[in-house]
Parts: sequence; C-alpha cells; structure tokens
Amino acid sequence: MVVYPEFRVRGGHGTDTVARLEEARGLALAIGLEVVDAFAIPIREARAGTLFGEGQIQNIDVACNQGDAELVIVDGSLSAIQQRNLEDKLKRKVIDRTGLILEIFGERAATAEGRLQVELAHLDYQAGRLVRSWTHLERQRGGFGFLGGPGETQIEADRRLIRDRMAKLRKELEQVRRTRGLHRSRREKAPWPVIALVGYTNAGKSTLFNRLTGAGVMAEDLLFATLDPTMRRIRLPGVEKAILSDTVGFISDLPTQLVAAFRATLEEVTAADVIVHVRDIANPDTQAQKGQVLDVLADLGLLEAEAGEPTVPIIEAWNKWDLLPADRAEELREQIAARGEEVVVPLSALTGEGCDDLLETVGRLLTAGAKVHTFVLPVSDGQRLAWLHAHGEVLSESDAGEDERGPLRRLQVRLDPRELGRFTRL
Repeated sequence: MVVYPEFRVRGGHGTDTVARLEEARGLALAIGLEVVDAFAIPIREARAGTLFGEGQIQNIDVACNQGDAELVIVDGSLSAIQQRNLEDKLKRKVIDRTGLILEIFGERAATAEGRLQVELAHLDYQAGRLVRSWTHLERQRGGFGFLGGPGETQIEADRRLIRDRMAKLRKELEQVRRTRGLHRSRREKAPWPVIALVGYTNAGKSTLFNRLTGAGVMAEDLLFATLDPTMRRIRLPGVEKAILSDTVGFISDLPTQLVAAFRATLEEVTAADVIVHVRDIANPDTQAQKGQVLDVLADLGLLEAEAGEPTVPIIEAWNKWDLLPADRAEELREQIAARGEEVVVPLSALTGEGCDDLLETVGRLLTAGAKVHTFVLPVSDGQRLAWLHAHGEVLSESDAGEDERGPLRRLQVRLDPRELGRFTRL
C-alpha cells in the first residue's frame, strides 16, 4: 500500500500528485513489490507522533485490510517515533521513502564501491531508527548500592557498533575516492575529454549509453536500473577519443544519506568536460524532474551560486521523442528554435533517431576552442603525421621542400589547446 502525505503548502519544483504516486509505484515495482493501491492523504499539519491524524490512520488500515496489504510505504519522510507508532496502530510493517530507496540501492549495488556506499547510507539511516523499544534487553543495573543506573543498554551497544562500522566504511570509501582521483588525474594527463550523462532516474541514460557505445549496461524501464558508474571510449566528429560516463539517476527527495555516500561516484560528473542532461521529454512531469537534477548539480558545485549558470557546458538531450504525438513534437521543436544559446537535441535512444546529432553537437562543443596551426614535418616522421590526421582536422597538406632530414610536408591542422599540448609532448 503506497500512501503519499500531500502537504497543503509544498515547496520545491511542484511535482504533480498523480506523477508522484506513479513514481512511488515505480519505486516499489523496482524492488519486486506488488502495489495493491496508491493514494494521497492531504495534511494540514503533521502530527509529531504519527504524521497522520487518527481518522486518516483508520482509513489506511481499512484500505490495507481490503487490499490484503502486508507493507505500508509512506512516500515521504518519517521520524523513528512516527514509524514505530504507525506500525503499532496498523499492525503492519511501515517504511518511508528513504527506506525504500535504500532497499533498491542495496539490491542493485554491483561493485565493491557501490556496496560500501549503500551500507554506509543504510547504517546512517538505521542509527536514527534505534528508538527505545528494546528496554527489555537492558543489562543489569550498574554502579553502587540501589541508586546505580543501568549499565550499557542494548540500544547503546548497537549504536556503538553502528558508529564503529560507519567509521571503518568511511575509511574504505576515502581510499576508493583517492583511487578514483588517481584514475581521474591519469585521464587528465592523457588527456581525453570526459562526457557525463546525468538525468532523472528512468530518463533513458543507460539506453542512450548503450546506443552510443555498444556496451551492455543494464537498461530497463525501471527506476534506478543503473547504480554503479560505467565508462566507455567513444569517437566523436573531430575528436578521436573521448570517455562517456553513465551515472546514477537522480530523484526528488533523494535521501541525504545517499547524496553523502555517493559523493565519490558523483565526483565523476564534476570532472566532466561536457554534461549531457538526458530528459524524459514524454513524461508530463519533465519540467519538475529537470529542476530536481539542477538542484543536485548545484549541490555538486556545477552551477554558479548566484546566476545559476553552469560551470561546465550542459547539453539537454530530449529523449523518448518517439513516444510523442505529432502535434506535441511540433510544439517542442518550436520551443527548441526559440531557446537561443541553450543547446537542445531531440532524440530517441531506443530507435537511434537524433543520436548522430548529439555526437556532432558534443564534438562541436569540445572543439569550439580549436585553432588552425601550421606544421612542417619530415615525411620520415610517420608517427607525428599520423597523429595529426587521427586527432586533428587536417585542412590542407602540401610539399614543403627538403632539409637535412629529407623531404618535408606542410600541414594546416585545426587543433584544440588540449590536443596541441599533447602533440608538442610527442
């Protein structure tokens, strides 16, 4: 049973109630749960002990009995006390949005790093859930005489164990972060441009990643189908080699524990030369989803605080274009034409329509700073001549006489500063 507490005054990006319930259903389906019903409950003022009022709790109980539901998912944030009290009243297991997303992440983490991040987020979440419901497990009273207080209780022992485990995980993740940093600095020396795919979960990032790279990354119509970052080499017009990075999808009300735990993964985005923001343009809630993604990018320092301008070039890829009716597609094309400097590419990762346009657009952005340089090289220097043909745009090539090294060739080549730096080091 999915219950969405709909507060009368909500901030943020105005997610539609129907869209929010559909998303909550999707989260439950992503972990193999069968949703018997999903509904919103309007709330004027949250109750400290239960979030919902007594009458609302009775309505939830009746709905659960009718649908034979064994689990209640509250699509919002619950305090430890609220969760325990709701479980007492409903006589069923109750989890909130954070708990559900953590369960999905725990099931999907495939790499050692992903598992570390998920476990750290889980422990951080559980540390706040240890409410005093285990007083029967208190150890014997300590101290002298009859006035001594109780010794270490079970809850305190658990908290200590959780703290110790979290400290160990943070050390291991710090080592992962350092290793990732070394790999990144090695790539920067290489130096191949990095393109990062970002977007709301289920926007089609992994399908697009597979389409552009031929990789076999898991891509299903599921929320959080991809959890661990994946990188592959691709070729772009004017760029011989670039690295495409697929990242974890964003979601509204992403648990703070996950943002902290996955910072090492998300740092891959901060090192990108170009960000491709993949949007599910067929989703009626696409504008609100865009706002959520920009919020996360701002948290990562990729948007200037005051102006909100990106510090890294961002291309919007309007995915699932094939699902749009003809009149809506025409309306959006007019919007794209009116957007001025903002770079938007309509495409369908599923059919491949528009994917070549995206590659051309990314290549154009990466080579925007390229200038024409003239080189005179001996014909015998096959390695450097071949390098210029492979990594630059050769505009003209002609004989340039001879010197002590033999016959010479004059080449006019368009190179960006990064590639010029690599050539001079050859």
